[in-house]
Amino acid sequence: MELRTDIFSGFEILLASKSPRRRQLLEMAEIPFRIIDLISVDETFPNNISASEVPMFLSQKKANAYSDILRQNQIIIAADTVVIIDNQILGKPQNAEEAIEMLTRLSGRSHVVVTGVTIMSLKKQVSFSVTTTVEFSQLKESAILYYVNTYKPFDKAGAYGIQEWIGAVGIKGISGSYYNVVGMPIHRLYDELHRFIADNY
Repeated sequence: MELRTDIFSGFEILLASKSPRRRQLLEMAEIPFRIIDLISVDETFPNNISASEVPMFLSQKKANAYSDILRQNQIIIAADTVVIIDNQILGKPQNAEEAIEMLTRLSGRSHVVVTGVTIMSLKKQVSFSVTTTVEFSQLKESAILYYVNTYKPFDKAGAYGIQEWIGAVGIKGISGSYYNVVGMPIHRLYDELHRFIADNY
């Protein structure tokens, strides 16, 4: 892993996300960036792609929305995270009832979290995805109700945040990147950004 920090000099890195968790992860990795105004994107996807392919497809869609306004030496990062169980995508719950239903479905079982990321400049576009397996212990109904009512996880895919109370007391184990479940596979992004810049500039 290359640890040069000066490689970002001369570039403006734009994050096409208002997720506070993604912002915190980029800050943790000391990647200089600013949040760009979001462009509304139709998040539909073809029926002939698998659930695990959806995040990368949507990250490309999000990045491509900025293709007409990118300037020289600007690099945009777009991402999409999904929770998948039984080959079905669990999106963000619309209300408490949906959140409770999702967590009840995840309880006592393993599922996968997939984040797709696209890095794009005027010269090139690179996309990748990272998968993490998460196993929940059997959650009591009272624990699910407490979490949903207290933490209101309506902005989170699958209705939970691994970094919150439910992750501390309810997740038995994970296989893969923890930060991927938070919302960005920051280790992979850091490497890919270095390679993206070194190979093309």
